[in-house]
Amino acid sequence: MTTVDTPVLTGTYNLDPAHTRLGFVARHAMVTKVRGSFTDVSGSGYFDQANPSQSHLELTIVAKSVDTGNADRDAHLRGNDFFDMDQFPEINFKSTAVGGSGSTYTVTGDLAIKGTTKPVTFDLEMTGPVTDPWGNSRIGLEGSTSINRKDWGVNWNAALEAGGVLVGEKVTLEFDISAVKQA
Repeated sequence: MTTVDTPVLTGTYNLDPAHTRLGFVARHAMVTKVRGSFTDVSGSGYFDQANPSQSHLELTIVAKSVDTGNADRDAHLRGNDFFDMDQFPEINFKSTAVGGSGSTYTVTGDLAIKGTTKPVTFDLEMTGPVTDPWGNSRIGLEGSTSINRKDWGVNWNAALEAGGVLVGEKVTLEFDISAVKQA
């Protein structure tokens, strides 16, 4: 792999789903964390290095692709108690503002889950660019943010005998994105 000159960064990029992870972490039974991800994701964006405010990003997640490594838990997440995926088959994000410079950018946008759209803000660290063995210019974007799932109507829970609840309200969203520049 070789590095790419910085001015070449500006352009349209498509998410590489085979090398991207959009995941989440939630507290379970007040004592441990459960991690999961979505295996069917797509997205694209435009990155303007000279003027990041002209940059934008859109992501689509097929909600039924949720994978926590446990079939029963995944089925529960797909149902009405959590994502109600039959009625709301997609989770969407569309940026409304991008700022920053160098390798750190702040992205604000609208996150739509289960029929509710709310703004979220998070930082992304850019890695690369590199030219991959097939001649593609590729960048990586890494970041995370925490949300309260109840803000999006994902309310199900169960009380624990000793106090507390089975599923924490705070969910950390994790982004590990590989994107390929379009010709």
